Amino acid sequence: MADWNSRANQRKWMFAWILPPLLVAFVVPQISDCKKIHPWHSIILSQHWPESVCLMDSEACKTPPNIGYWTVHGLWPKRNQMCNNSWPFKIENVEAILSQLEKWWPDVLHPNSTQLWKHEWQKHGTCAATLESLNTQKKYFSKALELYHNINLNSVLVKFGILPSSSYYSLEKIENALLTSFRVIPKIQCLPPTGENAVQTLGQIELCFTKDFQLINCTETMPHSLASGNDRQRTNYLDFSVCHRDQEVYYPPVKRLQERRQWSQ
Repeated sequence: MADWNSRANQRKWMFAWILPPLLVAFVVPQISDCKKIHPWHSIILSQHWPESVCLMDSEACKTPPNIGYWTVHGLWPKRNQMCNNSWPFKIENVEAILSQLEKWWPDVLHPNSTQLWKHEWQKHGTCAATLESLNTQKKYFSKALELYHNINLNSVLVKFGILPSSSYYSLEKIENALLTSFRVIPKIQCLPPTGENAVQTLGQIELCFTKDFQLINCTETMPHSLASGNDRQRTNYLDFSVCHRDQEVYYPPVKRLQERRQWSQ
């Protein structure tokens, strides 16, 4: 009986020693395969002007945003989306930075921003996670906020006299301000003219980075469709397109802030 127990214990110890290497052998190829299947070499920080976003969907945006600064739209690895559908977004994973997300990365069209963050994580964050510095939800959202504050797009535009107003700007003026500040070519996107209005509306600005988060030119063309059939809530953002050089640009003032100033005068 003692001999049988001894052999049983030996088998348990052998299994304990063999199992970890087997787990490693199983997990490591999965990570490696993910990187091969979903390779990316640069990443985009996208920021949009809330008032312009609201103009795209007046029905969803019944209450115009009371936000007078550019906000984060997303952090997108180029050429990739929806890399791991089995990795759900959980709000508790970003609890430590929740107040920052609510302020700087709000959902302009909907009162609850959780669905926007969920969408951005599932579509873009799961692809960005092949990079160690972005391989958790907290890392991914924190890095986007860090880049946002480092870029400080709001201050850059003010510095060059580009302010929301009823006046129009040339695309060249906006482009030169960004090029002078960041030394790289951005992607500036607008809403097309509507009705008899011959001007386009400034809506979104993208800046591109290497995997080491060094700024580079945004010269590659992004895939036009960033939304699948299940992403109807977000398809309105696709109305943005690269601004035309031969049209003036309207940078719409924030209506609620403007109304408040008029009321206080």
